[in-house]
This record gives sequence, C-alpha cells and structure tokens, in this order.
Amino acid sequence: MSEPAAKDRNLSLELVRVTEAAALAAYRHMGSGDHMEADQAAISAGQALLNSLAIDGTVRVGEGREGEVDKLYLDEKVGTGEGPEVDVAVVALEGASIVARGGPNAISTVAMAEGGGFLKVPDIYMSKIAVGPGLPEGVIDLDREPEDNLKALAAAKSVPVSDLVVCMLDRPRHSTLLEKVRAAGARVRLILGGDVSAAIATALDDGGVDIYMGIGAAPQGVLSAAALRGFGGQMQGRLFARKDDDRLLAKDVGIEDFDKIYNEREMASGNITFAATGITYGAILAGIRSGPSGAVSHSLVVRSLTGTYRFIEAHHDFTRRPPVG
Repeated sequence: MSEPAAKDRNLSLELVRVTEAAALAAYRHMGSGDHMEADQAAISAGQALLNSLAIDGTVRVGEGREGEVDKLYLDEKVGTGEGPEVDVAVVALEGASIVARGGPNAISTVAMAEGGGFLKVPDIYMSKIAVGPGLPEGVIDLDREPEDNLKALAAAKSVPVSDLVVCMLDRPRHSTLLEKVRAAGARVRLILGGDVSAAIATALDDGGVDIYMGIGAAPQGVLSAAALRGFGGQMQGRLFARKDDDRLLAKDVGIEDFDKIYNEREMASGNITFAATGITYGAILAGIRSGPSGAVSHSLVVRSLTGTYRFIEAHHDFTRRPPVG
C-alpha cells in the first residue's frame, strides 16, 4: 500500500474472505484426530483466496521456509500481482491440535501491512507480554518481574492486583511464571492454545483478560502485534532460542540479537489490517456452525488507520458454492 490512494483502500472484507475460507476448510476436519490434515486444508484454502485478491503481496510471516512447506512459505508471492504492494502475515490455522480434538479457541488469522511492515521471523519461540488500549505507555516491560508488571497494570487500571486476570498457555515451560503470577495474587486463565486470541482478549471490554504473558510461537507474536496495533494496545516480544538451530533459523531472516525486545510497532508497522475467523468455539469468536446446506462463521476485522473493528457473521450457502478443503 505504498501509493497514497492505496493507503485508504479498505482490505477488511477481502481479508475476511481469506480467513473464512481457511476456517471452513479446517472445520471439516474438526474432531478427526488428524491435526496435519486440518492444517493443510486451512493452508490450501487460505492460499487460494489470497491469490485471488488484487494485491502484489509477499508472505513475511507464514507457515515455514520454502522447501519445508509448499504453500504460504516465507517470501512467497501472493495475490494477482495487480494492486498495492503489501506484506502478508498469515497463520491459516492457529490450533491445529485443538481442531483435531474439537477443543476451544482455534482460529484462522491473516494481516496485511505496507511493504516492510512486518518483522520477518522464523517459526521459533517468542517471549511475549501484551495488554489492551487506554493504558500509559510503558506500563509493561518484558524485563520486569511478573509481580512488578502486575502492580503497574493494577495501578494504571485503579484496581487491586487480585482483580487482574492473566492469560497464558498451559505449558510446563510456564511453571515458574505461573507460580510468580499466583504469588502476586492475580487470577489466572490457562489455555490449551490460541495465544493470538488471548492477546486480542486483552483489548476487548468483554474479553475477560487483562494481560497476556508467556512463551509462544513467534509468527503468532507478530500477528498478535498486528491485531493490537488496530486496537491501540501494547505488546513486547523477544525471540527465544531453545536450541542452536533456532539461532540459525533467525539468522536466515536477518536476526542475530536474541536480547532485543520488539514492541508492537516494531513487529507490525504502518497501516495494518487484521482479520480472524473462529473455527471452534471461543471466548472472542464463535466457532463455525454447520448445517446440511451451509455454515455460519464469526469473524473479527480491525484496521490501525481508523481503529475501527467489526464483528462479522457470515452465512455461507453451499448449494451455490461448495465449501473448500
């Protein structure tokens, strides 16, 4: 979106079509026990819709490197090639194992930015912390102890720490973090997956989450930052290397400093459009509801240019167009 006229182009509904297609495709494998099958269905459907859009897009955050994956790989060109130049960040299915077992909070998500707008990250881990809008700049700091971040957030919200709800992935790697959060007196919501949804929840009045903390996938970190840019929230992330191979993967995309903390604007800059569609039931997005001749989907789209966000309920008639995937 480098040209002035392109900056005002509203890509919201176009992006929602991408996430709807991926979500519908993944939902057909809900409860199947095969997470790879669900993931590939979402990726194929998402790529097909992206390639139908009038954009000159480049995948900056995707499903992996070229040669490791066939679709939505880093630096893949997407779109018709006729339209604004955009960076694309996409996770066609966040929560493949969730879909496979029919659990909550699986979504499809994609974001677009002006060229160069997304931090290019490999598929490794990232330490993250995120809060919603309307808070003093710098209220969170990834280098602070959890207790200090919670005290600062509680003071900013004029509530006791005991009123705060902290969301994190239910993983063994978070055992120490969990102990510190509980010792500080905050309440905890542990989730099996879906940390993009958790970051978004901090930005919504009825999201039920005050702060997201923990270690999750780096691509989802960039997408979380993109969503929070639209809402006006704050986020920090730092790449986390579990093994030497992670450092090599980061070096391949131009990152060597694992001490650097990135804020939401460094991860997702410029004009951002973000979209997500629920696949299975969740606190933020309802899952796909299917019937004999169609389905209903529930999506969210937000633009950083205006701060406007919309929830979209779409009714899909399969008698006119068969479902993909």
